[in-house]
Amino acid sequence: MRFGIFVPQGWRLDLVGIEPADQWTVMRELAQRFDTGTDWESIWVYDHFHTVPVPTDEATHEAWTLMSAFAATTTHVRLGQMCTAMSYRNPAYLAKVAATVDLISGGRVEMGIGGGWYEHEWRAYGYGFPTAGERLGRLDEGVQIFRQAWQTGRATLDGKYYQVDNAIVHPRPLQENGIPIWVAGGGEKKTLRIAAQYADYTNFSGDPAEFARKSEILAEHCADVGTDFAAITRSSNFDAVVGSTEAEVEDRLAAIVDRFTPALGAAEARTRVTEKFAGSAAVGTPEQITERLSAVKDLGLAYAIVNFPEAAYDTSGIELFEREVIPALR
Repeated sequence: MRFGIFVPQGWRLDLVGIEPADQWTVMRELAQRFDTGTDWESIWVYDHFHTVPVPTDEATHEAWTLMSAFAATTTHVRLGQMCTAMSYRNPAYLAKVAATVDLISGGRVEMGIGGGWYEHEWRAYGYGFPTAGERLGRLDEGVQIFRQAWQTGRATLDGKYYQVDNAIVHPRPLQENGIPIWVAGGGEKKTLRIAAQYADYTNFSGDPAEFARKSEILAEHCADVGTDFAAITRSSNFDAVVGSTEAEVEDRLAAIVDRFTPALGAAEARTRVTEKFAGSAAVGTPEQITERLSAVKDLGLAYAIVNFPEAAYDTSGIELFEREVIPALR
């Protein structure tokens, strides 16, 4: 199994209490920490503008600005977003941005892409909120533009949602076949079909039963469109809270509740942490996490991307994960 890790950027209230002027230093130093050694193949950020679980005035740093900054301040680790919302940027423009970041990084960019879902920020930024069908239609057309642009240096598409006419994307990415495309989402009729047609990687739920179902449907779509299911790497995201004992895990979860409380209120903070973190396969002791992730690995999970909500404040859980979980699964 391969591993990636999220760098805190504020979206999930993971920079609360750190002065805005100091936040880039925290993000950069963590990225550089993950850039050393062999534990982490990739670092990731989210493509969002407003915090979750509710919009607040806490910082949310922009994804592709961070991609460029990380490209210039790291040397080995790969760089991804989970996931860029197609409709937030014109796809030919985004193809150009990503190609530039790939050059800055020396060929280390991954393109995580999806239809987008966070209605509050869509409307706040003036994007409206198209139907799911339209958002996924834009995803389909946008990925076609990416592939043309990165493989040939030009893109032309007279689509329903996007029209580009010989858009020039030079220089092309350094990566020989263009930037790897991760189609994120588990929509069974459209998203997984788009993934079957175009994706190098998928990203959907790591719950074993759901992972198995999505994998089966992805395989069916691959058969329908004539692509190789085995060539698509399947990934999942996991919230991670690791302790040497169950009591330590509970202490770490309590600290997250305390951190969320000023923004959400005590009751809502407890509810959100219980819902979001306590049920994750990557919350527990190293032995518990290894057992749970092994079960999904046996179903075909090849790449786990983990988010440590305490990363900006305390890396001891990350260190424990590196010592005891990664070697057991790799």
